Amino acid sequence: MNLDIRQIDRIIEMAWEDRTPFDAITFQFGLKEQEVINLMRKELKPSSFRLWRTRVQGRSTKHSKKRTFDEGRFKCSRQRTITNNSISKR
Repeated sequence: MNLDIRQIDRIIEMAWEDRTPFDAITFQFGLKEQEVINLMRKELKPSSFRLWRTRVQGRSTKHSKKRTFDEGRFKCSRQRTITNNSISKR
């Protein structure tokens, strides 16, 4: 698969995010988990790759079937709503 630099950057960003499952990367870019691992191995420094692998291996949120929640994202009650490029007041 031929990916441009922007797509590779986005995949790496999504892979580092704790709450973004591999299924989302597969859906958006067509890369399976093993392909993401290979891409990360190729694009990251060896120490960064080891850090990422250690972080991802025990994380249930990276695998949709292991998640404890089904819908949506967690939103803090103190999080403000953004409307028309301005943050609304409580």
